[in-house]
Amino acid sequence: MTPVLELEGLSVTLHSRRKDTMLVDGVSLSVAAGECLGILGESGSGKSMSMKAAMGLLDKNFRVSGSARFQGEELLGRSAEELRRLRGGKVGIVLQNPMTCFDPLYRVGAQIAETFAAHYPWDAAEIRRRSLDMLNMMRIRDPEEVLEKYPHQLSGGMLQRIMIGIATAVTPELLIADEPTTAIDAITQFEILDELLRIKREHKVAMVLISHDLNAVSRVADRIVVLNQGRVVDQGNFHHILHHAADPYTRLLVEKRSAVMRQYRAVLQGKGDTSCLN
Repeated sequence: MTPVLELEGLSVTLHSRRKDTMLVDGVSLSVAAGECLGILGESGSGKSMSMKAAMGLLDKNFRVSGSARFQGEELLGRSAEELRRLRGGKVGIVLQNPMTCFDPLYRVGAQIAETFAAHYPWDAAEIRRRSLDMLNMMRIRDPEEVLEKYPHQLSGGMLQRIMIGIATAVTPELLIADEPTTAIDAITQFEILDELLRIKREHKVAMVLISHDLNAVSRVADRIVVLNQGRVVDQGNFHHILHHAADPYTRLLVEKRSAVMRQYRAVLQGKGDTSCLN
């Protein structure tokens, strides 16, 4: 079966007058329909850069080489307009900071409507009905009121769920979620991850979840790829990463997770220091 997305030897170099800096060095990975691939790594590891390069989201200062194929067709070298249509249709992208993805001057309903109008020949009444359906599906309370609000009147968690709803409402073949739980409280993080699980299960969409959080990735991903300094250093399912990681950076991530879980269990049993949880 042809992967929905496949990167092969993908490299990204930042070109400047003084020198060229390689940011991504020969990354290869793939994700199939109905599967979630977790890309794990610290800031600057190249995880987001790899996806941006594949989707044509880098400017002319970056040189991209290798191969990035979507449903077997090469993406590198396509025109900006072709990639823009792809990103809004067959590929949905959820970014990490929802507050910067909505225009503060326009109501949320108008921004949802603009996206739908760009992809479907619906009239205003149909767009409003579909918008309400989407908000209900994303478990947003009082959806009619939400459509009339401005972005700053909604919480980060609500905006993130709306972003996921917009991205999936156009029935993409691939959903890329770039740090979707960053800067969101723990309860909302759980809800966002739950929505991603539901979408993967119900729509059989291929999904790429980018994160620095091993716990978040382990909850949703079927396979995990670990990036460090622009290179793939480990990959496998969660059990492999947890027990058989070869790379020192991956083992450090696992140990940090284990330490947090040990502290959590100790607190539940009344044996631990709770000062770090206050």
